[in-house]
Amino acid sequence: QVQLVESGGGSVQAGGSLRLSCAASGYSFSTYGLGWFQEAPGKEREYVATINWRGGSTYYSDSVKGRFTISRDNAKNTVYLQMNSLKAEDTAVYYCAADQWGSGSTNPHAYDFWGQGTQVTVSS
Repeated sequence: QVQLVESGGGSVQAGGSLRLSCAASGYSFSTYGLGWFQEAPGKEREYVATINWRGGSTYYSDSVKGRFTISRDNAKNTVYLQMNSLKAEDTAVYYCAADQWGSGSTNPHAYDFWGQGTQVTVSS
């Protein structure tokens, strides 16, 4: 059974940092592309950052470029999202997802498995 479990969310003041983690089990983690997506109230789920199966290609939305960093540790079956210089507009539920094609697509419909989400709240 495939499981993705996010952790690390919480409340922080603007300018602060958080590190999200997503632990995976039940599939060949190292062959999958991985992504972090956000869903704010009243908005569609959209990509934040993705990474391909090798970890050599990463993609960031314009809104987080230069502030967030995605990384993966295949030995620990874990993907991370380091979030720095947080802004109020980063407030959302953050989901990690796994893509069996390994490319790290920015399209959420390309992903096969999803975590339950973790809330990030940034106060200004």
